[in-house]
Amino acid sequence: MSKIPGINKVLIIGSGPIIIGQACEFDYSGTQACKALRQLGYEIVLVNSNPATIMTDPGMADITYIEPLTLETLEKIIAKERPDALLPNLGGQTGLNLSSELAQSGILDKYGVQIIGVKEDAIKRGEDRTEFKNTMEKLGIGLPPSRTTTSVDEAVEIAREIGLPVVIRPAYTMGGMGGGFAYTFDEVRAIAARGMSFSRIGQVLIEKSVLGWEELELEVVRDSDNNMITVCFIENVDAMGVHTGDSYCTAPMLTISQELQDRLQDYSYRIVESIGVIGGTNVQFAHNPQTGDVTVIEINPRTSRSSALASKATGFPIALVSAKLAGGLALKDIPYWRDGTLDKYTPSGDYVVVKFARWAFEKFPGSVDKLGTQMRAVGEVMSIGKTYKEAFLKAIRSLENGRHGLGFAKNFNDLSLDDIKKAIAEPTSERQFLMYEALRKGADVDELFKITHIKHYFIEQMKELVELEEELLKHKGNLPPDDLLVKAKKDGFGDKYISKLLGVKEKDIREKRLALGLKQAWNAVPVSGVENAAYYYSTYNAPDEVPVSGNKKIMILGGGPNRIGQGIEFDYTCVHATLTLREMGYETIMVNCNPETVSTDYDTSDKLYFEPLTVEDVLSIYDKEKPEGIIVQFGGQTPLNIASQLEEAGAKILGTSVRSIDLAENRELFGEVMKKLGVPMPNAGTAVNLEEAIAAANRIGYPVVVRPSYVLGGRGMEIVYDEEMLKRYVCGAIEITPEAPMLIDKFLEDALECEVDAIADGEQVYVPSIMEHIEAAGIHSGDSACVIPPIGISPELIGVLEEFTRRIAIELKVVGLMNIQYAIKDGVVYILEANPRASRTVPLVSKVTGVSMARIATKVALGEKLKNMDTAPRVYPHFGVKETVFPFNMFPEVDPVLGPEMRSTGEVLGLADSFPLAFFKSQEAAGNKLPLSGAALITVAGGDKERILPAAKDLSNAGFKIVSTSGTADFLASKGVHCDKIKKVHEGRPNIVDAIQNGEINIVINTPIGKDGMYDDSYIRKTAIKYKIPYFTTTDAGKAAAQGILAAKNDLLEVRALQSYHEDVK
Repeated sequence: MSKIPGINKVLIIGSGPIIIGQACEFDYSGTQACKALRQLGYEIVLVNSNPATIMTDPGMADITYIEPLTLETLEKIIAKERPDALLPNLGGQTGLNLSSELAQSGILDKYGVQIIGVKEDAIKRGEDRTEFKNTMEKLGIGLPPSRTTTSVDEAVEIAREIGLPVVIRPAYTMGGMGGGFAYTFDEVRAIAARGMSFSRIGQVLIEKSVLGWEELELEVVRDSDNNMITVCFIENVDAMGVHTGDSYCTAPMLTISQELQDRLQDYSYRIVESIGVIGGTNVQFAHNPQTGDVTVIEINPRTSRSSALASKATGFPIALVSAKLAGGLALKDIPYWRDGTLDKYTPSGDYVVVKFARWAFEKFPGSVDKLGTQMRAVGEVMSIGKTYKEAFLKAIRSLENGRHGLGFAKNFNDLSLDDIKKAIAEPTSERQFLMYEALRKGADVDELFKITHIKHYFIEQMKELVELEEELLKHKGNLPPDDLLVKAKKDGFGDKYISKLLGVKEKDIREKRLALGLKQAWNAVPVSGVENAAYYYSTYNAPDEVPVSGNKKIMILGGGPNRIGQGIEFDYTCVHATLTLREMGYETIMVNCNPETVSTDYDTSDKLYFEPLTVEDVLSIYDKEKPEGIIVQFGGQTPLNIASQLEEAGAKILGTSVRSIDLAENRELFGEVMKKLGVPMPNAGTAVNLEEAIAAANRIGYPVVVRPSYVLGGRGMEIVYDEEMLKRYVCGAIEITPEAPMLIDKFLEDALECEVDAIADGEQVYVPSIMEHIEAAGIHSGDSACVIPPIGISPELIGVLEEFTRRIAIELKVVGLMNIQYAIKDGVVYILEANPRASRTVPLVSKVTGVSMARIATKVALGEKLKNMDTAPRVYPHFGVKETVFPFNMFPEVDPVLGPEMRSTGEVLGLADSFPLAFFKSQEAAGNKLPLSGAALITVAGGDKERILPAAKDLSNAGFKIVSTSGTADFLASKGVHCDKIKKVHEGRPNIVDAIQNGEINIVINTPIGKDGMYDDSYIRKTAIKYKIPYFTTTDAGKAAAQGILAAKNDLLEVRALQSYHEDVK
């Protein structure tokens, strides 16, 4: 394997926290890059701020920095490590933008670092809208009429020239961030201003709308010898106007002529050659099917979300190959299973892939479910089938939204056809489900095409599914006739969906299907670029081609699509389990349907089944492979939801028993166990209707926390302050979990929350560390900032927490991981909940402590004992602060207040030798960089005035001007803190909004706690987000911010490798 002469050490920049538009596909691509370059003999220095990734594990790169992704931090790391080269194109838009800034600021030249893969001028030609337009014009490739600008007034003038509607595209962004369609000049002004604020160079493109044209994508790879191959042709089913991250799509293209595909490939090759990318590039086109016109929309000169999809759809690991090409190899040096070497690669495969997005509008009350050029999806699923129908319905049942099929979603079947037509006029997350009901009610295919611009082929396929479903419904209450069941299965209908349609047990459907000899068969997707690798998909439309071994095997169930509450952290644990099991001598079998993750990489497990996580699909694999058992505790709520049915069907569940998992969820049984163990719990009750809920709340006393059973991420959780709020909640909560009772707990106001991640083997319990929440009780643990080790819990109470954890784990017979959340109020420790499974915090605790929890838990689940492992107590001389990131900038209409329902999409980690510095770093890493001088706006609720005093004093001592509204100002003045008064919006002008807009405020602390004042001051927080001012909505976070600012003014912020932190753990 040949390396580039003179290059030995390579710097890779990761993509940072999971956000909408940039998710765990970059953990996948970064992990592949580390593997590829280390195989070629390079030393790897990795920088990323995201602790939840496999990429930031200390064994993935030679040197790992979990540090803020900023220019200043990167310069410090480069000065310290002296890399020879930088690989810019595998860390998403964040990595690409930072690489560009490092080049333009002269830092790379100063330290003699060269860029490999995508040169700096190539990044500019691909990302700068003016440069890109000039390049396309030279090539003679069509672009929609457009011009770039950095002025809002000029944006309006350009729109006048081009003609409305226009689409506005900011430069150097991802996920369509800041862009949108404008139908009026007022909208042009608003979107252009927003887009310029999101663009690294303040530039937007004003482009003539091609709304309704087909959107087509090609994934192209080029090497240094100028060989080019097309990895994948992707057809977006949704027309132009919906961001590709939200659009559902197919590979290969199903309705596009070969002539047009050849033309798009020719354009793509000319573009990629001209831009000069080495590695993967995503090229997006618009095609007018009426005139045949083709225009290029944009390119991504890096691995992208589409690259991850294309990789998994074709078996071509684009990130791995891109890294090898950047490292000095050519396509002819890399193996190809079909024709010898990759320079001869052409897409092949006798199957259809469908990608479908997963949204989280329900997490943001007040958000508008409308899809446009700015991405809104938080995750996606991918399915593989022999036919489009089979793949489409597999994708729908992979979504984890409780639907299992397209029909009878929400109240859509009750709507009139006219109402449905109005509802599908604009794209939404529900459009496909609405179209299904429209077809059931007799809608015309051509009419639906005219409304949605979705092509006739896809609507006709859907119509055939509706007609088949109507045939099935004629047999309601009974098992369907044999021929009808066979037809339904071949067209992709799941056992669970058929059982719901007919009102019969899923088990009965399964038994009838098996009696007919109708079993899933499996086919292979061969992997290119490596020797002898493949992964597998099921079908009812072909014979089985996949052999099984007689080895000892363990099956691991992944987490399904990313969503708020269940993200990359669970994939991290699943991957570690797989790697550990391999070392223990087991053949590993992974089941998952998320194309973005490391768990669905071809070489993470011995066998990957790219399948929905349903009883039907998992049992079929279990019956085929006959493993020793299944691990369900690492994939979050997804595998737990089907664990009891798997066990009933004869599958062996490894580790903690299904009974223990259910006991922890059953509030009444769990309460009895806690009473027996002497562990205090807040007063609690359950209810299945409004009358019971009111009675329970009156007995417990307001405020109460209400939530449904069996949820993750605080789904449907609220703090309720009175009976009126309770009535509102119950009316809306029934849809969330109609089968399970509502849980009602006393809310412990102002309590300190903490959580314990533990490993138990049935006899012993190991607690690596305790995590203290920075925000008080009432903020979901997934949204709260937290610190390891704890800073505000006495040694005595730490002893109590460890003892309670030990008692609970032993009593519940936990074998593996367990997460317990506690609240401490008035010196008493209360248990809030216990989850005998992997938690979101496992990777975080592992990174801070150096203890690989998932690895130990896997061994324990397979029968090994903690007494035979290194579980000695450790002392940590450093502090790790987790901070969360939120998508509020994507939902400007939503008040960014935190509560008991989780809303964050990702997290970062700040590491330092003191808590204040670690907190300061965590804010910078989360994109909320704290100012070291300026003016601080402090305006808090009545009950928070005393609590905010220390923060106000610290900020005043740090030289900040304090600005407050009258109530807070009077209080602070009475306590000796000088502050200037400022008006609220309803009090006149100049007011808070004016001051923020004028750049007169540098940090905001504003608390809307309790029922009163929850909404009337939301404009303060919304304006802070709009103008990118650091803001805090709790007094605890405000105090931590003030401490961090003071510390940062007095201390130099150092960078330090993760491996170095771990060496100091004693």
